[in-house]
Amino acid sequence: MRRYGLIGYPLSHSFSKKFFSDKFESEGLSNVSYENFAIPSIAEFPHLLENPCIYGLNVTIPYKEQVTSFLDWKDEVVEKTGACNCIRIDQGKLRGFNTDVAGFEQSLKKNLQPHHKKALVLGTGGAAKAISYVLKQLSIEYLVFSRSKPANLTGALSYEELSADLLASHLLIINTTPLGMYPNVDDCPPIDYEKLTPDHYLFDVIYNPGKTRFLQRGEEKGAIIQNGLEMLIIQAEESWRIWTDI
Repeated sequence: MRRYGLIGYPLSHSFSKKFFSDKFESEGLSNVSYENFAIPSIAEFPHLLENPCIYGLNVTIPYKEQVTSFLDWKDEVVEKTGACNCIRIDQGKLRGFNTDVAGFEQSLKKNLQPHHKKALVLGTGGAAKAISYVLKQLSIEYLVFSRSKPANLTGALSYEELSADLLASHLLIINTTPLGMYPNVDDCPPIDYEKLTPDHYLFDVIYNPGKTRFLQRGEEKGAIIQNGLEMLIIQAEESWRIWTDI
C-alpha cells in the first residue's frame, strides 16, 4: 500500500483527504491511500517519516516554512520563497516543491484585469511567499501587511499603515491569513471595507467556507471575488503529477 498524506495542525478544515480519496476511487486505484497527519509540532515530523510506505506529502499551516529544513532537495520556487507545500519521498530522500505557485497563478488570472497593477498581500506565512513570487513573475507591484510585522521580514507593514490612498491605488487584495477560516467564520482581515469598489479584486486562499467574511464584504461593494478552492484543486493535481511522474 502506497500512502500519501497531509501534515499540518489543525486539519479539521482540510479538503485534501476527500479530494484524493475520491480521485483514487474514480481512477480505480486500490493500492493507495491518503491520510491526514495532524502533528502539533514539527518535531514530530521525523517520526512520521519512519513509515516506509509514505511516498508523498502535502504541507499546510503552519509548517510550509518549517519543513524546509528537513528537505534533501528543493525546487527553484522553494529555494526562492523558503516555503514548501509538496514533498516527494524517494528512497528516504525528501524532495521539496511548491505547487501553491501554479495553483494561485492559474486561478488568479481568470479574473485579473489590466487595471489590477498593484496588490496588497495580507499575511506573511508560506502561502504569502508563494503568492508574492507569482506577483513578481506577473510584474504586479505589491505591499505585504501583517498584524505582527515579524522582525525577519523587511518591508512588511502593519494594518495601521494601510491608508485609504493605498486601498484606492492597490486594486488587487489577497488574503493569505487563516482569518475567516472555519470554524471562525466571522473573522476577517482588519481593512477598511467601506473603501472597496467594483474595480477591486479580492482573492482569498481560504476555501472553507466558500465565501469568507472578507469576500462577502468585498462583494457587497461590487468587487470581483475568488476563493481558494480552484487554487487548491490545481495544486493538488500538480502534487499528484510530482508524486507519480504523470
